[in-house]
Amino acid sequence: MSDSPTTLKRLLERSAELYAERPALCALNGGGSLTFAELKETCDGLSRQLAGLGVGFGDKVAILAENCPNWGAAYFAITSMGAVAVPILTEFHPDAVAHIIRQSGAKVVFVSEKLSVKIADAHFDPAPVFLDLEGFDPLEQGLGKDAFKALKSAGLRNFRKWKEKALRLAHTVPAEPGEDDPAAIIYTSGTSGHSKGVMLSHKNITSNAVAALDLVNVSSTDRLLSILPLPHTYECTLGLVLPVSIGASVFYLDKPPTARALIPALASVRPTVVLAVPLIMEKMYKTAILPKLTSSRLKRFLYGIPFSRRLLHRLAGKKLLQTFGGALRMMPIGGAPLAGDAELFMREARFPYCIGYGLTECAPIVSGAGPEATRLYSAGRPIREVQMRVADPAPNGQGEIQVKGPNVMLGYFNDPETTALAFTADGWLRTGDLGLMNGDGYVYIKGRSKNMILGPSGENIYPEEIESFFFASPYVLEVLVYQHGDKLSARVHLDSTKLDELYSGLSEQEKIQKTGELLENLRQQVNAKVSAFAKVLRIVDQPEPFEKTPTQKIKRYLYVDS
Repeated sequence: MSDSPTTLKRLLERSAELYAERPALCALNGGGSLTFAELKETCDGLSRQLAGLGVGFGDKVAILAENCPNWGAAYFAITSMGAVAVPILTEFHPDAVAHIIRQSGAKVVFVSEKLSVKIADAHFDPAPVFLDLEGFDPLEQGLGKDAFKALKSAGLRNFRKWKEKALRLAHTVPAEPGEDDPAAIIYTSGTSGHSKGVMLSHKNITSNAVAALDLVNVSSTDRLLSILPLPHTYECTLGLVLPVSIGASVFYLDKPPTARALIPALASVRPTVVLAVPLIMEKMYKTAILPKLTSSRLKRFLYGIPFSRRLLHRLAGKKLLQTFGGALRMMPIGGAPLAGDAELFMREARFPYCIGYGLTECAPIVSGAGPEATRLYSAGRPIREVQMRVADPAPNGQGEIQVKGPNVMLGYFNDPETTALAFTADGWLRTGDLGLMNGDGYVYIKGRSKNMILGPSGENIYPEEIESFFFASPYVLEVLVYQHGDKLSARVHLDSTKLDELYSGLSEQEKIQKTGELLENLRQQVNAKVSAFAKVLRIVDQPEPFEKTPTQKIKRYLYVDS
């Protein structure tokens, strides 16, 4: 996009002028949808209202709410006036929510009715102003459902009323932000157990959204269905800022994206683009597609032949596209590693997936490849204006991935020590991810450096590589490889539905015995594929799914000492 705006304010102004009457942010139930002109008008009025509440340039304003059109309106209103948005993941514990509000120093908090309980018992000094995200009305701290209903019946959610009040406060709106000013503080999901506030500038975010257009090729005629949490920078940059920048329409579910809610939404919207995390496609492949392709002895025989497997995948891919509404052009996948068997299926099914690699500190996209340029098991090539290097590579070419570019964060909020440690002496961001790059720039991610296990003779063992072999079994849904004492161990979460079919008619004691035998066979099969120093010596059943971050990465720190 030529002459791309480098602030979120300019980006919204440009789109409001070019796509004024097109739908921008849309609620599936028909209420609260905004055209681009209405989005701009709403943001202008809300910026004035925030200024009237004492919010000035650089002040923090938090958003604690589910995905909806007003979430985007609040985000653009905050950032357009030079304040700093602090999106809070809805999955965070109330204690973590309160900590983020206090630590960021938020003056105002937008909160939804459902999530108001997360701040009901919290105490703040000084206390921020709480605004109901549905109508932007002031709330009392700890406001319950009855009070929300009273507000509704009193008609206090009238856009005209607060807009007229805001117009009288126009002279208090701060100066326009610059491209290097902070736009957002994103508190990470904390796979290590500790959240950090990543400060992203206007340029970090806008440059990343524009560069991502090289991968996803979105236009003003596209329709996106939003199913990932907006407080995560992956959905915020690619699922909100990017479509707003190009005049595309985003549709929001009014309930969690379960299969029951998602199927009719897909049929209604017929999205052309859907952002996803790997777990969505992995579960769909493992639980819905693979069982049908291997449901009989003949099918299993055919599935074992590469040519017929590709044909079966192709037929399944056509049906899958219809499930997604029949108009899907691409599905960007990111946020966590993608299981190899699921990617092989999508590739052979000619499903239009778009793979990428990134991290919150990079706003978030670092590398990627569009549907036509994907390579199996690769995270694509560095995006426009972003440089990547592999530091101190081992003989096998693997080393820490380091990044430099306009998308790299300003630093961690109020944490100069951790910020300094995140960068090399020559200014490259240390990602903490291990990988390699081939001759034409394609990146292959191998794991996290902090997850690396040192072998008995100093060998580097990457648990993610070993975990990939477990997924060859149709019974494995999730797996975690870790060091337990001096042994390499694995926790495996098995597919209970498949086990019930396998164990039909057996007693509970027989089921336990059979599960033990299945796990032991699985351990031996994996060990036959890995180096001697990387063999799994202990395997245990993980009855419940692993606890995960909002981007569906397993919280390893909860299990490694188990």
